Amino acid sequence: MKRKTHVLTSLLAFSMLLTTLTACGPKSNEGGGANAAKAGNGEAKDTITALLPPVSGEFQNNFAQMEKDFNALYPNLTLKIEPASWEDMTQKLDTQVNAGSPPDIAFIGSDGISKYVQQGMLMDITETATPEMIADFDPAPLEYMKKGEGLYGFPAYMEVHALGGNKEYLEAAGIDWKNVQKNGWTYEEFREAIKKGVVKEGNTTKRYGFVFATAGVTAKDYLNILIKNAGMPAAFDKDLKYAYTSKNFLEVLKAIRQLIDDGSMPKELSSVDAGKRWNMFLTGQTMITGKGLATFENSAKKNNEKLKANDGSAVQGSIPVEYIVLPVPTFLGEEPISSTVVDGYVTFRGKKEPTAEHKANVVKAAYFLASGKVAATTNNDLFAAHITKSGREAAKSMTVDRNPDNVAAVETMLSHANPARPDIPVDLGAKAIKIEDAVIIPKLQALLANEITPEEMYEAVKAEAIGTFGQDGIVND
Repeated sequence: MKRKTHVLTSLLAFSMLLTTLTACGPKSNEGGGANAAKAGNGEAKDTITALLPPVSGEFQNNFAQMEKDFNALYPNLTLKIEPASWEDMTQKLDTQVNAGSPPDIAFIGSDGISKYVQQGMLMDITETATPEMIADFDPAPLEYMKKGEGLYGFPAYMEVHALGGNKEYLEAAGIDWKNVQKNGWTYEEFREAIKKGVVKEGNTTKRYGFVFATAGVTAKDYLNILIKNAGMPAAFDKDLKYAYTSKNFLEVLKAIRQLIDDGSMPKELSSVDAGKRWNMFLTGQTMITGKGLATFENSAKKNNEKLKANDGSAVQGSIPVEYIVLPVPTFLGEEPISSTVVDGYVTFRGKKEPTAEHKANVVKAAYFLASGKVAATTNNDLFAAHITKSGREAAKSMTVDRNPDNVAAVETMLSHANPARPDIPVDLGAKAIKIEDAVIIPKLQALLANEITPEEMYEAVKAEAIGTFGQDGIVND
């Protein structure tokens, strides 16, 4: 009887507190469900917030249905999705994080996890995620959502950063693209192949062999993709020594300059952004493009359909293109290591510790978004490989028009994807990012613009690394 009286007293006190707090309207992750009320089934009502960008072409169009389906699955829970563009996603999230009231879930790249762990704003779900949830995911992509001993969300996909070729132009240049898809190619083979793709009229280049987006921060994508195939899959080796002081790093920098000096890439490469890169591919101004994601095949198909239907929304001046997935070349006899990106639904917390109930609800929502029908629909739209058993099962009833050679090529590249490195301490990772932002990106832009030599960039990176990690903290080979 005493226990019952104590419970009633606690509930009355909680109700009075709730009335007092109503005007303040705390976010669900700040109070850990402080504004919860009892649902008809006896379970506490709760709202889970999610900040989500346009992950695929149709993703944001499905938000209302996602919210409805989640509520049908959990009648006491409400999933409230806030849309964001890719351009303002980081700014929106950082504003909310800095205010101490982030969304419960945000869709970000796994490489951003260390940043928010360091700020103390991520929610470790290691003890909350159920064994059934964990077992649903392929092990490799799930590792990317970890930092140290913590698990900070669920992966949405594991995508390969590949190259993409125009089938007609590849064959006209005598390139056996099917063999390349299966067996890869060396830098030397790649260099000669893209020379054959160049078409000139007098002194004017009408078509380049290779174009990559390198304007602004996209330059780091280009470098990061290449160096993984040169024996540097991460910024630190297994002994946690900074890797980009290796002699192989210098050789890749030399290669970057060579491809421009050969005339296979535009001299103005440093001004080519992602939009211009894709436009150049669709309008026949390049044989091979990068960074190529699986979804580009879908984008090319859709543009082809618009051209066939004489639809004015097709890219101006574009031509029909059959998109062929190609691997990145390997350097210096190193084994191929595909650059992969794992993005996902990362779990955040506010200034206050969330309750166990709210934590469990956030995990339910993150898993709902990353698995089953939602994952299958999103990944099919992206032409991305499914990474959950439930997603594969749901996808069986969905039709996707993909080139089977491209599917096989992506599977081959995924078989030697760069491994996750949750062992890299947060502080080391943060220092590496600082070197990348302060030295590597600006120096690479200068290299692309032919303002400095590969050797000058290499020495600048090495000097900064020694100053940051010490002579014993870097690779000396």
